Amino acid sequence: MKNFGLVVIGAHTGIWLQDLFDQYKDQNILLIEPVPHNLNELTKNILNYKNITIEPIAISDKNENKKFYFVKAKSVEKLKKHWASGIGSFNKEHILNHKTKRFKVTDNDIENIDIKCLTINDLIKKYSISSIQTLQIDVEGSEFEILNNLDFQKVDIKRIFFESKHFDGTFKEGKKLEFIKEKLTKEGYKIIQVDKENIRAEKD
Repeated sequence: MKNFGLVVIGAHTGIWLQDLFDQYKDQNILLIEPVPHNLNELTKNILNYKNITIEPIAISDKNENKKFYFVKAKSVEKLKKHWASGIGSFNKEHILNHKTKRFKVTDNDIENIDIKCLTINDLIKKYSISSIQTLQIDVEGSEFEILNNLDFQKVDIKRIFFESKHFDGTFKEGKKLEFIKEKLTKEGYKIIQVDKENIRAEKD
């Protein structure tokens, strides 16, 4: 069994993770990222780290191949919103629901691939993970499935940082989020609202 300093589900290009990479430079790090153009950048951004492993998959509630939607690389430039490269989902409508006057995303801006999916518990089993210092999840609304399925008896996780704003639909928070908060509290975590979009659950 192995201890991991950092596991990130939805690692994007890794550019915003540099401080964490340095913090856990002497520990195992696992990064999950399904979007091809993000993977290319992520691979370049971890060249100096020998302790990082990348999994080019998605995490779902079943082990299966599944259609995954994301904003095309050329459309990220056209739409002039760098964060658009981070909008990937099993649901194409989730991406289209981000459309605003300043972010005019359309069907033509969206690409899809068939991606291999693992459950969170099978990912943990694959890498023989016994403990994680920090688990970070940013998966555009799939956070609920991951946290709901996670077997806390199989892995000791010190800290979980996750995006909360899409728990009950695009830009919606509701019963699913409250359910996960209660579940984490029962597992011994203190719930901390970091900002309007993110929550940290931490054990003493």
